[in-house]
Amino acid sequence: MERNRPIYVRSTIVSVEQKSSNQWQLTDEGKSVVDNGSHEAIVFNTIPSDGMLQGELMSSVPNAKIGFSKAMSAGWIRMDKKAEGGPRVFRKVESIQDSVKECLEKIRSLNLDGITDAQKAEFKKRKLITSVKVNSFYVTKGEGFTLDIEKLEADLTAEMMANGSWKKKTFKPYNFKALGIMPPSGHLHPLLKVRAQYRQIFLEMGFAEMPTNNFIECSFWNFDSLFQPQQHPARDAHDTFFISDPANAHDFPKDYLERVKKTHSEGGYGSQGYKYDWKIEEAQKNILRTHTTAVSARMLYKLAQQKKFTPVKYFSIDRVFRNETLDATHLAEFHQIEGVVADYGLTLGDLMGIIYEFFKKLGITQLRFKPAYNPYTEPSMEIFSFHKGLKKWVEIGNSGVFRPEMLLPMGLPEDVSVIAWGLSLERPTMIKYGIDNIRDLIGPKVNLQMVYDNPICRLDK
Repeated sequence: MERNRPIYVRSTIVSVEQKSSNQWQLTDEGKSVVDNGSHEAIVFNTIPSDGMLQGELMSSVPNAKIGFSKAMSAGWIRMDKKAEGGPRVFRKVESIQDSVKECLEKIRSLNLDGITDAQKAEFKKRKLITSVKVNSFYVTKGEGFTLDIEKLEADLTAEMMANGSWKKKTFKPYNFKALGIMPPSGHLHPLLKVRAQYRQIFLEMGFAEMPTNNFIECSFWNFDSLFQPQQHPARDAHDTFFISDPANAHDFPKDYLERVKKTHSEGGYGSQGYKYDWKIEEAQKNILRTHTTAVSARMLYKLAQQKKFTPVKYFSIDRVFRNETLDATHLAEFHQIEGVVADYGLTLGDLMGIIYEFFKKLGITQLRFKPAYNPYTEPSMEIFSFHKGLKKWVEIGNSGVFRPEMLLPMGLPEDVSVIAWGLSLERPTMIKYGIDNIRDLIGPKVNLQMVYDNPICRLDK
């Protein structure tokens, strides 16, 4: 919406009335007709008394095709198709009156007397004239007209009030309908607009927000507590950013650490484990967290320490880091949204139902699920949504039921299940705002004008 400064008008000094009218004006071709004659008249005047070949006539006269047609229609010329040498054109009358030229001369002088509407339509069809809109302003003296220049006051000052001079002053009238100048301010990035909508949806569904202020996490909470083996490719430097200072963490719940170690190396809780030599040195390595599931693991462990289990629903929205190859849909730094529900007897059906309801509130109804593998969930599903801009199905999240090997070492009851799903913030934002390349949304190539111009995120709930 355009915002203007207040406009002050003294309407009593002069009165201005605007009137609009349509006028006919000659085109360049019409001006040529006035100077040289109409096309049909030029064709007639070119033909000698003994006639001439049609082909010669058509090649020697400009605009001969329309001139020949109009001259034939007017009965000025005739054609002998059986003449020797080919079709020959002859004059049919001795003289002509070029009414087209005469009418156009009148139109140029703004004299339309005697020119019918049919003639105007014909000239317009032949592109000899065109209609133009003319705006006129009629200025007359107002009731307060004066030749004296008087300075109008814009502000009522304390001095005027004290000495009474305001009574003799003339003040500018204020335009109270003016919006004023937009104050300088920052503008929310599309990611923040969509994040606010996500957060509101989680809160509407009864979820509590988890603390996610630790970007640096140790491998124990990021991998080991999730029953992810230490030789897993995700723990390689090609997939994870490792911290050099401080390189290691040392503060762990010792009892829980031993149970995790035993589950990995020997098995337990109905599982045979991975049967490898689990090393504390690997678990101590500090990294930039690869997912906010590390936060979920900390919260579930904290929940397990309660004397009596209570069902919970948690969510988080924050940054994660992965050593990814950059392309149109991948970045090394992005946002992850995660939802976690812990309760008795939850199933895969509960997970699919809550995911459908969650995305329905986002205005995304085209969903597909694909079986997947995660070290810490079984069963696991990838979530796909159709991207209208890319015209293909795009993976927007992952989900599953947390494994007993992850939950039972924490101390959660055996009949408690935990379902969870995670998705990036960037891809749904791309779908919502019609952005095809993720690097146009976040990173050094972002156009700040795009941030300024994008509207408020209103999800089709």
